[in-house]
Amino acid sequence: MKSTFGKNIRVSIWGGSHEPAIGVDISGITVGTRIDMNQLETFLKRRAPGNNPFGTKRREPDIPVPVRGLAPSEVPEPDGSADSRIMTVTEPDISLEIRNTDTRSSDYRSLRTVPRPGHADYTARLRYGDDLNMAGGGPFSARMTAPLCIAGGIALQILKEQGIEIGAHIYSIGDITDTPIDPVDPDIRTLHEIRTADLAVISDDARQEMEACITRAGEELDSVGGTVEACVVNLPGGIGGAMYDGLESVLAPILFGIPAVKGVEFGAGFGASELRGSENNDPFYYDSGRVKTRTNNHGGILGGITTGMPLIVRLAFKPTPSISRQQDSVDLETGENTKLVVKGRHDPCVVPRAVPIVEAALAIGILDCMMEVNND
Repeated sequence: MKSTFGKNIRVSIWGGSHEPAIGVDISGITVGTRIDMNQLETFLKRRAPGNNPFGTKRREPDIPVPVRGLAPSEVPEPDGSADSRIMTVTEPDISLEIRNTDTRSSDYRSLRTVPRPGHADYTARLRYGDDLNMAGGGPFSARMTAPLCIAGGIALQILKEQGIEIGAHIYSIGDITDTPIDPVDPDIRTLHEIRTADLAVISDDARQEMEACITRAGEELDSVGGTVEACVVNLPGGIGGAMYDGLESVLAPILFGIPAVKGVEFGAGFGASELRGSENNDPFYYDSGRVKTRTNNHGGILGGITTGMPLIVRLAFKPTPSISRQQDSVDLETGENTKLVVKGRHDPCVVPRAVPIVEAALAIGILDCMMEVNND
């Protein structure tokens, strides 16, 4: 099964959580683009299972393997040396895959007939029948965000070459909130410094409370949700378009395609509904010949088009549906009510590993919109 999105850059994610491999096909990246595979692998490790004490115990190295359209670069490095880890895009369509190495499909055998509450087990059967391999969540698994991170990791490198940088952090776990990003002047350096931490949090006090909250949920055979906040800095104004060509309209389906996302807001988001226009409007002013706004309730986008102010977005993630507490469910074969205890290795909170996924999704969507501007 493939899931595809994008206009100027088309991204197709394929495979399943317990299939031999998962991967991504990408079309539209300029031939000759150089990709640093070391940087890409480092980025993927932030999301990979088994690298975080607050996540699943499944361990996957998540090494991206070029399948088509990439070759070792023949262009020497600035010091004159050759780096075999630098790949060059050789054709408009490229493909990379990740091999699945640590699967335990037997943990999911009973879920073929008894769906997990809060999960796609039931709706997947309604839509695709009972032949779809749903072991580990199949194509609905958070495992499928690894190929998304390949595409996004490449996009991050391309954007950085243009001076555009993306950073994110855990905004909340349960009712515990981190220090928000300054919407007018984000501290992108701090966001980059915390990205390798077990919990990408700005406030040490919030980190300790979040650690206790996630640990407690796991000990109680339960799970907890939260929010990721991200920003994009140095994004030029004029990117996007009206209505369905707007940057928010382009980003929203990519962001909602991340498993467990139940809400997306830009700038002040839902909070803007509680304000008056005089409070929500961001006053314009000139700064060294450039138009800026003194506040940033609009989150860097007006009418679907970027203003040049930082892009601010928050994503709400639901608690992990796969919990080890006994739950009420149904047996789809017998037509009877039954009890379910989920086995397997699951994150008590998906938010810690979601931070790089959000960065990846933003990067590929923004790059797609920027190519629209360049093609006009």
